[in-house]
Formats: sequence, C-alpha cells, structure tokens
Amino acid sequence: MIYSMTGYAARSRDIGRGILHLELRTVNSRYLDINFRIGEDLRLAEPQLRELIAARLNRGKVECRLNLLASPTAAHGLAVNRALLLQLRAAESAVCDVLPEARPLTVSEVLRWPGVLADEGLAADFLVSEVLALAGAALDDLVATRSREGDKLAAMILERVERMRALVAEAAPRLPQALAEYQERLTVRLREALATLDEERIRQEIGLFAARIDVAEEISRLTAHLDETARVVKQGGAVGKRLDFLMQELNREANTLASKSVSAEVTGIAVELKLLIEQMREQVQNIE
Repeated sequence: MIYSMTGYAARSRDIGRGILHLELRTVNSRYLDINFRIGEDLRLAEPQLRELIAARLNRGKVECRLNLLASPTAAHGLAVNRALLLQLRAAESAVCDVLPEARPLTVSEVLRWPGVLADEGLAADFLVSEVLALAGAALDDLVATRSREGDKLAAMILERVERMRALVAEAAPRLPQALAEYQERLTVRLREALATLDEERIRQEIGLFAARIDVAEEISRLTAHLDETARVVKQGGAVGKRLDFLMQELNREANTLASKSVSAEVTGIAVELKLLIEQMREQVQNIE
C-alpha cells in the first residue's frame, strides 16, 4: 500500500497525577520535518519522541503537540526532603558551636529553604515511558489514517492511468493516416510554392519533415511510463518521489505529442492526456 502525507491523530492518557494529551498533524513536504510544541515539564521526552516518529514516518511535515493537563480527581500533596533537613540540622549545629549567640532556624525558614519542600511530582523515567506509550498509540492511528487516504490516492492514480492507456491506444492508429494526409497537403503546397523544384528534392524535404513530426517514439515512451506508474503504485511503500518523477516524464511526452501533432484529433488526445497528468500530479504531491 501507499501512504498519504496528510493525517491527524489525538490521544489522551490518565497517568494518575495528570492527563497526557498528544496531537499529531501531518501535511505534505519534500522531506520529514518534525516540529514540537511541548510543555516544559515534558521537554525531556522530545529526543525519544523524535526517534519514534522518524521510525514510523518517511516524509511529511509533522506537528506534535504534547501537554500534561491537571487531573481534576488527582490528590496533590507536599513532600519534605528529610535528607536535606538532616544536613540543615548538622549545619546549624556547626554554626552554633562557633557562634553560640546565633539564632536557630525557625520552622517557616526551614520550609522556605530551597529543596526542602516540593510537590510530589512524577519521576522522569515514568513520564518518558508514558509519553512514548501514548505516542505509539497515536502513531498507529495516524498511520492508519494515512493508509486509508493512500488507498484512495492509489485508486485515483490507477484510474487515470487506465484512461490514459485508452487515449494512447486511440491515438496510435490515427497517426499513420494523419501523417499521410499531412504529407499530401504539404506536397501540394510545396509544388505550388516551388514550381521549379524537382520531385526528388520535394520528397527529401517531406521525408525530413515527417521524421521531425513522427510521434511513434513518444507513444512508446508514454506507454512505458504508464506501465511503470501502475507498477510503482501497486508495489507500495514510500513511492512519492518516484511517482513525482514519472509525472514529469509523462508530461514531457504529452507536451511533445501536442507540439508534433498534425491533426485535431491527436491534439485533442494530447490535451486530455495533459489534463489527466496534472490531476495525478496534484495528488502525488500528497503521497509519502
């Protein structure tokens, strides 16, 4: 299967002390471009999160929003750093030994001491593991969304390919007759304009011009490019760049077919081919 570069997924996870909320949005881009909007309390998870996203996605501009929201049911408490309290007591005792007149620390002063009193937060390792678990589930949803969109794009491209095959098959039998008619018209005009020119020279000039307007090679290349486009789509995977190249090649051959055309029917076919190619090219821009 092929994957679209457009997708969206959102997941939330209650981790007791709060609710993790993660959103992933992706749009088309030439390369994988990951942008984060993460709360400062979760910034430590960014490197692992980047690696996880890069392992699942090949192309696209990715916007990742991650926040830790307060849980309305979570009980909050304060923790006292006992080790630091013991250090403060030892320090106070040492000061009093040297300066007996020094005033001892009060309870309020101790509680205001940096690091003595802290909110019972979440351990860093626990936070990172929860973020990665949440991101894994969100990525599953995102990839599934991109896959469904990719299936639609593949069906559209294959439909256009079949229509182009029919047009090429319609154009091929018309070419010899159109070329013969044009050569006859050109012969008449040359005879009228160059009455003194011999028949052999006229045949040579017509032959050279016929070679310049022969589109058999373009028809052959169009067929080959269409076969390759269908093969690449059915092969699946990260084929966006390959398909983009094939669209350029198809457009080049359709342009040449139009410029060499000597009949209204073939010109009409070339114009419709260009329209179908442009429709495919617009959608290929969204394929990973």
